[in-house]
Amino acid sequence: MSNKSDKAELQKVSEEIMRFMRGKYKLDEIPGKYYDIDCLKFRQGRKTILSINIHDEHYDFQIIYGKAEREKFEARLDEFPKSIQDLYNNSRALHDGLWMLIRVDNLEMLEAVKHMILIKKNPNRKPFSKTHIHIANCGHRCDLCIHYKGKTSFTAEEKEWRLACHKAVYGDISWEENCDGCHFPDCTVESADCRKAKGIEKCWACDNYSTCLKTAGWPPEIHTRTITADQVTWAILPYVKGQYGN
Repeated sequence: MSNKSDKAELQKVSEEIMRFMRGKYKLDEIPGKYYDIDCLKFRQGRKTILSINIHDEHYDFQIIYGKAEREKFEARLDEFPKSIQDLYNNSRALHDGLWMLIRVDNLEMLEAVKHMILIKKNPNRKPFSKTHIHIANCGHRCDLCIHYKGKTSFTAEEKEWRLACHKAVYGDISWEENCDGCHFPDCTVESADCRKAKGIEKCWACDNYSTCLKTAGWPPEIHTRTITADQVTWAILPYVKGQYGN
């Protein structure tokens, strides 16, 4: 990258696309290769919805439009940046659709590509029930947190499934239920001292909340690692501020 601001912008792109894809879609995340370039594919079964080729200075977003998707896009063509219009008009349709490789290195271009993804597939992620919603000071949904031993709506079988997902994402470490919530003296999320030092009551009031490893689950950025849609649901999203109304 040319300077620190460019690197910072690319990092924001990385974080925002993961928040968007995980928040809107229930998809598997599968690492792969585009020739010799590392990439991350978002798939539903064997169908790839989006593939991101990872370069040091930018990302290439690969989107394939079928006939119906092309019609939707062409009806809104004027809404998109000229660079995307030109790319679309100059792309050649193959037997399986029209392939586009879109360079993204800033949030403005990413915003346009997010609308292209929405044309490719309607969001399919549904939020959890809020029947026993309990939001902690750290921003977690306590009732969805694997550590919480208070009242939840999960059956014993569902709790075992959640535990398996956590182990797959974070490793085979201790995940026993041992937390009564924010006022429990041995709170699993060790953020109370940090909040006190900064003079804030809630973690999400902090400027560094989205990247804080004391509160966040899996960091919201592009990683070439296999994570299933269910693992995202049960092991990542309960710890993402704003994902389910917190």
